[in-house]
Formats: sequence, C-alpha cells, structure tokens
Amino acid sequence: MGENIPLGRMFINDEMRAAVSEVLDSGRWIKGAHSKGFGKEWAAYCGALAGTPCSNGSTALIAALRLLDVGSGDEVIVPSHTFIASATCVDQVGATPIFVDVEEEYHTLCPDAVEAAINSSTKAIIAVHLYGQPISPRIFEIAKENNIPIIEDSAQAHGAELNGQRIGGIGDLATFSFFPSKNMAVGGDGGALLANREDLADKVGMVVDHGRLDKYRHDFLGSNFRLSEIQCAVGRIQLKHLDDWVKRRNIIAENFNSKFENLNWTIIPAIRPGALHAWHQYVLRVSDREKFMNHMDECGVSTGIHYPLPCHLQPLYQNHPQHFEGALPVTEAICNSVVSIPVHPHLTDDEVEQIISAVLSYQP
Repeated sequence: MGENIPLGRMFINDEMRAAVSEVLDSGRWIKGAHSKGFGKEWAAYCGALAGTPCSNGSTALIAALRLLDVGSGDEVIVPSHTFIASATCVDQVGATPIFVDVEEEYHTLCPDAVEAAINSSTKAIIAVHLYGQPISPRIFEIAKENNIPIIEDSAQAHGAELNGQRIGGIGDLATFSFFPSKNMAVGGDGGALLANREDLADKVGMVVDHGRLDKYRHDFLGSNFRLSEIQCAVGRIQLKHLDDWVKRRNIIAENFNSKFENLNWTIIPAIRPGALHAWHQYVLRVSDREKFMNHMDECGVSTGIHYPLPCHLQPLYQNHPQHFEGALPVTEAICNSVVSIPVHPHLTDDEVEQIISAVLSYQP
C-alpha cells in the first residue's frame, strides 16, 4: 500500500508561481500593492470594515488585544478546547485567560458558561469558531448586553457563515490564520486582522506596523507583524478559489454524515442551525481512540487529534487556578475522544469512498 490519504494537501498552480516571480523581480518585497490589495480584498470578502494581513494568526490575536487596550489586571474569556495560541495571546499582553467550557454538540463556547464567567475585570471575549463551526449567536448577544468586545478567532473558519453573515464580519475584531494546513494559505505562515468598528478600522494597519501612521511617527504601541508581498500575492490568488473549496468540503462532510449517522459507536459532528460550516476538520468522537486510529492507518487513511490536551491542563498553566482535572468536564471529555479524518477539498471521489469504507469497517 502507498502513502495514507493525508489530512490535507497543498494547492499550488501556475498563477501562484508567476505571482511569486513577479514580486521577486519587482524588488518590492514588503508593504506594496499586494499587501494593500490582499487586506482590502479579505476584508471585503468577510464583510468587515477594514483589514490587514499580518505575520500569522497568533500575532493577529496579540494585535487585536492591544487595540482593545487589554493588559495587566484584565481578564479575557477563552475556550479551553482550542489551539494554545487562543489563550497564550492573553498572557502575552499581561492579562489573564479565563477558561470556559464548550457546548457538547458544537464544540464551541457555551453561552451559559460565558455569561457566568463575566465580571468587572472581563475586558474581552475570544470566540473561537472551532473546526469551522460558527459560535452560538447568543455569544454576540451576551457580549453586547455586557458591553464587552468580541474577538472572533476565525483561524479555522475561512468562508463560514452565521445567519447569512460571513465569519470575520460580526465581532468587534476578527483574526485569521493562513498557516499551510488551513482552509486557505499564503505559502508559509500568515494571518489577518479585521475590524468591524469605526474607531478601530483605521488602526488595524498601524498596530501591525509599529503603531505608525507616517514613517517616523508612532501613535501607539505596535509591532512588526507584517506579512511579505510574496505571501500576500499568493493569498490573493488562493482567495479566488476559497468559495469552491468551502463547497467541496461541505459536500464531503455531508456525505460522511449521511453514511455515519446510524453508527452506534461514534458521535458525528453537528451543524449549527443557520450556519455554513467551513469544515476545517471533520471530527468524530470515539471511545477507544487509539484502536480506531490504528484501524484507519491500516486502511490507508491518516487521522489526527484536535486537541488531545485542553489549554487549562497544559503544563504552562500549572499555576492557573483552573489547572485541575474536572474544571471543565465537557471540554475534557471531548479532548479524550475526538479524532479528525480527512475532509479537505482536494480529496478525489475515490479517496472519499476509501475513507467512508474505512470508517464503516471499524469494529469497536
């Protein structure tokens, strides 16, 4: 048997190669037309007021927190079931992450848990659209009622929608990652920061460029979180294909759900009412995860775990008051049972059938 069907494949075409050569030959490798164009095009795609590319999704989160003046003594509500950067960005600006549980059905922030965690020190909510699943609309309502800004962590939700609105165009700020494994990439690390408030719109480009408006005038604290011209050029081309990729992911995921819905040994992913899921990951819940993954490997299908250890139980948070088992029971149960199978848009129909056959042939 050859290599396993991978969890993802890179998309490269001649237009991307030509764009990279054009930028190299131009001699303008940063802060050029592609950077400006990509920021505007991505913001327009998401329905945001303004946007800028930045070096990666992690720095985008740090920049967003800076724009909201989050710092020492402040608390930021975050899910624990997410990639670690959703939490450590809070520590990076001197604030404290407050971990909350997630909805068992959708794996995103639990509205009741968010509401219970709000206090006078709460400065922001980082709402992660995990796996491409939009968060509950109640989160936005709760934030508005309490006058707390929301940062949409949309690193896995390119092209997703909630009640007709594109993810990234709803919260006060939104961040994206264009890491190579994401639903859209830029030929390396990359990210974006979007604003949906007038008072923040003019600042998104400044916070990733040393807080400056002019070359040697710096109005507030920023950093060099810029993205190169080459990567912006690649991103503009990838954006042309994103809608088709989201459609393909949905076709594959719906096929999976129809084939797996009657299996009594697993829980298949749900789709939130009113949502267009981006399907960054297709995640099953399995009691004997190791046995299932070994079976899939024998059938030539790659699997992954997103994520095996929740943020609040990570060693770096050993001094955090929530660093104990049982603190977030739903999160912990999910982390102990989730398995991702390939759902990327570059799967062939034969590969999709091979994945389906592999899952159906599993004997728990």
